[in-house]
Amino acid sequence: MPRNAPLVIGHRGASGYRPEHSRSAYELALAMGVDAVEPDVVATGDGVLVVRHENEISGTTDVAEHPEFADRRTTKRIDGQALTGWFTEDFTWAELSTLRVRERVPELRHSSASFDSAQPILRLVDVLDIVRDGSAEHGREIGVVLEIKHATYFESIGLDLAPLIARDLRAAGWADGELPLIIESFESTVLAQLRAAGIAASYVYLIEAKGRPYDLLVAQGKQALSYPATVTPAGLDGLVGRVDGISVSKRMLLVPNSIVADAHARGLTVFTWTCRPENAFLAPEFRGAGGRSDYGDYEGEWQAIARAGVDGVFVDHPDLGVGFFRG
Repeated sequence: MPRNAPLVIGHRGASGYRPEHSRSAYELALAMGVDAVEPDVVATGDGVLVVRHENEISGTTDVAEHPEFADRRTTKRIDGQALTGWFTEDFTWAELSTLRVRERVPELRHSSASFDSAQPILRLVDVLDIVRDGSAEHGREIGVVLEIKHATYFESIGLDLAPLIARDLRAAGWADGELPLIIESFESTVLAQLRAAGIAASYVYLIEAKGRPYDLLVAQGKQALSYPATVTPAGLDGLVGRVDGISVSKRMLLVPNSIVADAHARGLTVFTWTCRPENAFLAPEFRGAGGRSDYGDYEGEWQAIARAGVDGVFVDHPDLGVGFFRG
């Protein structure tokens, strides 16, 4: 890899080509040459960590077609937002294991949707095994970027994620620093809990372009530091010694600012998310002719991100990401 080339991280596997967080998505990402893959974790009611981007699973599984679970459909407030559907914490792992995964945006990713309903939900321990086996198969060390979802919400219902994550990482041999592990979250509280528990990892604070982190909002109300304020020089000063890096929305890097330079000056790494080629996901100035599912000038957008000097990029199409950022 060229010097200073960013890490290329398969976002939920190769989620541009296969349903996100499926076995085939992870295996394809590894085969396409990623440096790491990114599983998101949420919990079942019986304390099993499963890889789903959200605990509400109606959009990424066939749960709605299971009449035995019809009465589980409900409305909840997750991180302050009302959501209606089916939630992982209302199922046991044995029940969730009967579901099959689906493409989140089938109207954009028709080919990926052709793999719908063919693969089960994975647990975190399954993904750790896939990555370990894939490293051996492909002859290179491949990392895991573990994203923790809705930690404050889960704690409020008696499912503390930090001890569950520590349990699974230790059981799988991923907790002692021998294997490349990054742990990230939009909530800094759970990162501090895992660091205090002795889990050896690089800790990365996820940053939205607007709003406030839910854990701090619950604890401090409107006095909580906003995400934009967190990436000012003063805000970054407050992260030194608490986390190893930040991961910012790409929207924050497509306008002139000094976020990357300011973070690097403080010894913090900078990742960004998510690099996708379709018009639907590109900044307006990089969209091309055709529909939302057609590829636009993604290389133009990615070049702007590369010029910013980031240390890692999350990609849905690993072959495109590896080819571009290592080319």
